Amino acid sequence: MVNSGAMYRAVTWKVLQENINPADSAAVIDLLDLIHIHCGEIGMTSTCTIDGVDPADELRSEAINANVSAISAIPEVRNLLVNLQRNYLDHTSIIMEGRDIGSVVFPDTPFKIYVDANEDVRSARRHDVGEVDPISKRDAADSERLHAPLMVADGAVLLDTSYHTIDSAVIAAIEILKQPGLPDLGEFSHPS
Repeated sequence: MVNSGAMYRAVTWKVLQENINPADSAAVIDLLDLIHIHCGEIGMTSTCTIDGVDPADELRSEAINANVSAISAIPEVRNLLVNLQRNYLDHTSIIMEGRDIGSVVFPDTPFKIYVDANEDVRSARRHDVGEVDPISKRDAADSERLHAPLMVADGAVLLDTSYHTIDSAVIAAIEILKQPGLPDLGEFSHPS
Protein backbone atom coordinates (compact mmCIF):
# COMPACT_ATOMS: atom_id res chain seq x y z
CA MET A 1 0.00 0.00 0.00
CA VAL A 2 1.48 3.33 -1.07
CA ASN A 3 0.41 6.44 0.83
CA SER A 4 1.30 9.30 -1.49
CA GLY A 5 0.53 11.82 1.24
CA ALA A 6 3.44 10.47 3.27
CA MET A 7 5.73 11.36 0.37
CA TYR A 8 4.56 14.99 0.42
CA ARG A 9 4.95 14.99 4.19
CA ALA A 10 8.51 13.68 3.85
CA VAL A 11 9.45 16.51 1.49
CA THR A 12 7.80 18.97 3.90
CA TRP A 13 9.85 17.46 6.73
CA LYS A 14 13.07 18.00 4.74
CA VAL A 15 12.13 21.59 3.89
CA LEU A 16 11.59 22.33 7.59
CA GLN A 17 14.79 20.48 8.56
CA GLU A 18 16.69 22.79 6.22
CA ASN A 19 14.99 25.87 7.73
CA ILE A 20 13.43 26.78 4.40
CA ASN A 21 10.22 28.80 4.45
CA PRO A 22 7.57 26.54 2.85
CA ALA A 23 6.11 29.65 1.15
CA ASP A 24 9.44 30.22 -0.65
CA SER A 25 8.74 28.08 -3.72
CA ALA A 26 12.07 28.92 -5.36
CA ALA A 27 14.03 27.72 -2.32
CA VAL A 28 11.95 24.54 -2.12
CA ILE A 29 12.54 23.86 -5.82
CA ASP A 30 16.29 24.42 -5.37
CA LEU A 31 16.26 21.92 -2.49
CA LEU A 32 14.73 19.25 -4.75
CA ASP A 33 17.95 19.24 -6.80
CA LEU A 34 20.06 18.64 -3.70
CA ILE A 35 18.21 15.78 -2.04
CA HIS A 36 17.86 12.10 -2.80
CA ILE A 37 14.36 10.69 -2.36
CA HIS A 38 14.11 6.92 -2.37
CA CYS A 39 10.79 5.14 -2.50
CA GLY A 40 10.50 1.44 -1.95
CA GLU A 41 8.44 -1.10 -0.11
CA ILE A 42 8.80 -3.42 2.82
CA GLY A 43 6.24 -6.17 2.55
CA MET A 44 2.93 -4.47 1.82
CA THR A 45 4.00 -1.02 3.06
CA SER A 46 5.61 1.77 1.06
CA THR A 47 8.72 3.49 2.32
CA CYS A 48 10.12 6.93 1.63
CA THR A 49 13.55 8.09 2.71
CA ILE A 50 15.23 11.42 2.07
CA ASP A 51 19.01 11.38 2.01
CA GLY A 52 18.85 7.97 3.69
CA VAL A 53 16.64 9.12 6.57
CA ASP A 54 13.16 7.75 7.18
CA PRO A 55 11.26 10.61 8.86
CA ALA A 56 8.20 8.41 9.54
CA ASP A 57 7.92 9.24 13.24
CA GLU A 58 7.83 12.96 12.53
CA LEU A 59 5.43 13.00 9.57
CA ARG A 60 2.36 13.67 11.74
CA SER A 61 3.82 16.61 13.66
CA GLU A 62 1.97 19.91 13.91
CA ALA A 63 4.68 21.62 11.84
CA ILE A 64 4.21 19.12 9.01
CA ASN A 65 0.40 19.36 9.27
CA ALA A 66 0.61 23.14 9.03
CA ASN A 67 2.87 23.19 5.96
CA VAL A 68 2.21 20.13 3.81
CA SER A 69 -0.53 21.80 1.72
CA ALA A 70 1.84 24.64 0.78
CA ILE A 71 4.59 22.21 -0.24
CA SER A 72 2.21 19.94 -2.15
CA ALA A 73 0.91 22.92 -4.14
CA ILE A 74 4.32 23.51 -5.74
CA PRO A 75 4.15 22.00 -9.26
CA GLU A 76 7.79 20.90 -9.28
CA VAL A 77 7.28 18.96 -6.04
CA ARG A 78 4.18 17.31 -7.45
CA ASN A 79 5.92 16.41 -10.73
CA LEU A 80 8.86 14.81 -8.91
CA LEU A 81 6.66 12.79 -6.57
CA VAL A 82 4.17 11.76 -9.27
CA ASN A 83 7.08 10.29 -11.25
CA LEU A 84 8.26 8.40 -8.16
CA GLN A 85 4.71 7.15 -7.55
CA ARG A 86 4.41 5.92 -11.12
CA ASN A 87 7.75 4.14 -10.78
CA TYR A 88 6.28 1.82 -8.16
CA LEU A 89 4.65 -0.05 -11.04
CA ASP A 90 8.14 -0.97 -12.29
CA HIS A 91 8.48 -3.22 -9.24
CA THR A 92 5.04 -4.55 -8.36
CA SER A 93 1.30 -4.15 -8.61
CA ILE A 94 0.19 -1.53 -6.11
CA ILE A 95 -2.65 -0.11 -4.12
CA MET A 96 -2.11 3.62 -3.82
CA GLU A 97 -4.00 6.19 -1.84
CA GLY A 98 -3.82 9.92 -2.28
CA ARG A 99 -5.65 13.01 -3.34
CA ASP A 100 -4.72 12.89 -7.03
CA ILE A 101 -4.05 9.22 -7.75
CA GLY A 102 -7.05 8.64 -10.05
CA SER A 103 -7.01 12.10 -11.61
CA VAL A 104 -3.26 12.65 -12.17
CA VAL A 105 -0.97 9.77 -11.20
CA PHE A 106 -2.89 6.92 -12.86
CA PRO A 107 -5.76 8.57 -14.76
CA ASP A 108 -6.18 5.59 -17.12
CA THR A 109 -6.66 2.92 -14.47
CA PRO A 110 -10.16 1.47 -14.35
CA PHE A 111 -9.74 0.88 -10.61
CA LYS A 112 -10.68 4.19 -8.97
CA ILE A 113 -12.46 4.80 -5.70
CA TYR A 114 -12.96 8.21 -4.12
CA VAL A 115 -13.10 7.44 -0.41
CA ASP A 116 -14.90 10.04 1.67
CA ALA A 117 -16.61 10.43 5.04
CA ASN A 118 -18.41 13.25 6.78
CA GLU A 119 -16.20 15.99 8.18
CA ASP A 120 -16.63 15.02 11.85
CA VAL A 121 -15.66 11.41 11.17
CA ARG A 122 -12.69 12.44 9.03
CA SER A 123 -11.49 14.89 11.68
CA ALA A 124 -11.74 12.21 14.39
CA ARG A 125 -9.86 9.70 12.25
CA ARG A 126 -7.12 12.21 11.47
CA HIS A 127 -6.86 13.12 15.13
CA ASP A 128 -6.42 9.44 15.99
CA VAL A 129 -3.29 9.30 13.80
CA GLY A 130 -1.89 12.60 15.07
CA GLU A 131 -3.13 14.99 12.39
CA VAL A 132 -4.82 17.96 14.03
CA ASP A 133 -5.08 20.45 11.18
CA PRO A 134 -8.64 21.57 10.35
CA ILE A 135 -9.89 19.21 7.64
CA SER A 136 -12.08 21.85 5.96
CA LYS A 137 -9.09 24.20 5.64
CA ARG A 138 -6.93 21.45 4.14
CA ASP A 139 -9.68 20.39 1.72
CA ALA A 140 -10.14 24.00 0.58
CA ALA A 141 -6.40 24.51 0.06
CA ASP A 142 -6.03 21.25 -1.87
CA SER A 143 -9.18 21.85 -3.96
CA GLU A 144 -8.12 25.37 -4.92
CA ARG A 145 -4.50 24.69 -5.89
CA LEU A 146 -3.80 25.24 -9.57
CA HIS A 147 -1.74 22.09 -10.14
CA ALA A 148 -3.53 18.75 -9.53
CA PRO A 149 -6.40 20.01 -7.40
CA LEU A 150 -8.37 17.65 -5.17
CA MET A 151 -11.31 16.32 -7.18
CA VAL A 152 -13.30 13.19 -7.81
CA ALA A 153 -11.51 11.57 -10.76
CA ASP A 154 -13.40 10.71 -13.92
CA GLY A 155 -14.64 7.14 -13.58
CA ALA A 156 -14.17 7.00 -9.80
CA VAL A 157 -16.86 5.46 -7.61
CA LEU A 158 -17.66 7.35 -4.41
CA LEU A 159 -17.36 5.25 -1.25
CA ASP A 160 -18.68 7.03 1.84
CA THR A 161 -17.01 5.34 4.81
CA SER A 162 -18.66 7.47 7.50
CA TYR A 163 -20.35 4.45 9.06
CA HIS A 164 -17.93 1.73 8.00
CA THR A 165 -15.38 -0.14 10.07
CA ILE A 166 -11.99 -0.73 8.45
CA ASP A 167 -13.05 -4.27 7.54
CA SER A 168 -16.41 -3.29 6.07
CA ALA A 169 -14.84 -0.41 4.10
CA VAL A 170 -12.25 -2.76 2.59
CA ILE A 171 -14.94 -5.28 1.69
CA ALA A 172 -17.03 -2.51 0.08
CA ALA A 173 -13.96 -1.29 -1.86
CA ILE A 174 -13.22 -4.79 -3.13
CA GLU A 175 -16.81 -5.14 -4.33
CA ILE A 176 -16.53 -1.82 -6.19
CA LEU A 177 -13.23 -2.87 -7.78
CA LYS A 178 -14.66 -6.19 -8.97
CA GLN A 179 -16.94 -4.29 -11.37
CA PRO A 180 -14.10 -3.24 -13.72
CA GLY A 181 -12.51 -6.69 -13.45
CA LEU A 182 -10.46 -6.99 -10.27
CA PRO A 183 -9.66 -10.69 -9.86
CA ASP A 184 -11.10 -12.55 -6.86
CA LEU A 185 -8.85 -11.89 -3.88
CA GLY A 186 -10.33 -14.62 -1.72
CA GLU A 187 -11.46 -14.10 1.82
CA PHE A 188 -10.44 -10.78 3.33
CA SER A 189 -9.26 -10.59 6.89
CA HIS A 190 -7.82 -7.50 8.50
CA PRO A 191 -4.48 -8.13 10.24
CA SER A 192 -4.75 -7.75 14.00
